[in-house]
Amino acid sequence: MSSETKIPDATIERVALYLRPLEKLMEKRNQVVSSEKLAEMCKVNPAQVRKDLSFFGGFGVRGVGYEVHDLLIEIKKILASDREWRLGIVGLDDMGMALLYHKNFLKRGYKFVAAFDSDPQKVGKKLPIGLVVQPVTKIKQLVKDLDIEIGVITTSPSRAQDIADIYFEAGILAILNFSPIQLRTPECCLVQNVDFTLNLDHLAYKLSQ
Repeated sequence: MSSETKIPDATIERVALYLRPLEKLMEKRNQVVSSEKLAEMCKVNPAQVRKDLSFFGGFGVRGVGYEVHDLLIEIKKILASDREWRLGIVGLDDMGMALLYHKNFLKRGYKFVAAFDSDPQKVGKKLPIGLVVQPVTKIKQLVKDLDIEIGVITTSPSRAQDIADIYFEAGILAILNFSPIQLRTPECCLVQNVDFTLNLDHLAYKLSQ
């Protein structure tokens, strides 16, 4: 792949989707998978699977398929999920707590190393996962001390932009935002917005047709 090649976002999303069935195949000790089988497991077109993977090189053997173990390793390298990423989270209401205890984060190499809240009744409490809730005022210090690379926001909309600004000032270049507002960000920074109501709106539209 040329360093100048622009990979479509939709391709990256599908490549990430391919990880789940490959892991299941590994658990079942399947050694080879065809593009047809992988496509069936992911509910996409086999030609799309081959096209997506072709952006990153030749992984399969025509008429045989893909080595499950090798493809799994290569996809993790592509997504940079073959290493640990250190996360901080601000906002420990129901959503924040649910994310902290979501097993798939750690399974995928995403480790929460700090949790912050502005509620004095929560600050200082030790969570069952071992983290002590820190005040928002310590974000900048702990981002540096703990090498936090990705910031997660689950605060109210009125607080989200302020928290994002603190993250950016602390040196965080990537934010996963669960607050239902569009954040203002410097050009150097990445923000991924997660708004479940958009998915519900899409479902509602489909049901109404």
